[in-house]
Amino acid sequence: MKKSIFEQMGGTYRREGDYLIPNISVPDTREYNIGKYGNLHRRFLEENYPGYYTTLLMSGKLFDYLGKIDLRAKNELDRLIPLLAEQQGVTEQLKAENQLKWVGLMNNIKAQVEEIIYAEIVYVRGEEK
Repeated sequence: MKKSIFEQMGGTYRREGDYLIPNISVPDTREYNIGKYGNLHRRFLEENYPGYYTTLLMSGKLFDYLGKIDLRAKNELDRLIPLLAEQQGVTEQLKAENQLKWVGLMNNIKAQVEEIIYAEIVYVRGEEK
């Protein structure tokens, strides 16, 4: 009997009644703790690029990829918040004088930075590098 391409590449089957089912498993590579931005990106890929999502999942690269996306987004958040706060004049002196105003301004800055992160990192199909 002629071997299938799957068998030629080292694949094996198991019998389930009258059917041969390929023994396929996804490697478990959950080394990263995927946070908010990685999970948002995962959902985005699942809904908009299911083929790309499945390719990453089946190759065992999904969790590494999502961990990198999450880390990149968090680094941008940490980099941009102080930069925008300085540009908008939100200082420690303002925090000491008027905490409520400072909190409001910082919340606005965080929302601005998150919009940037969503537009440039989370809701974009990124190619693996």
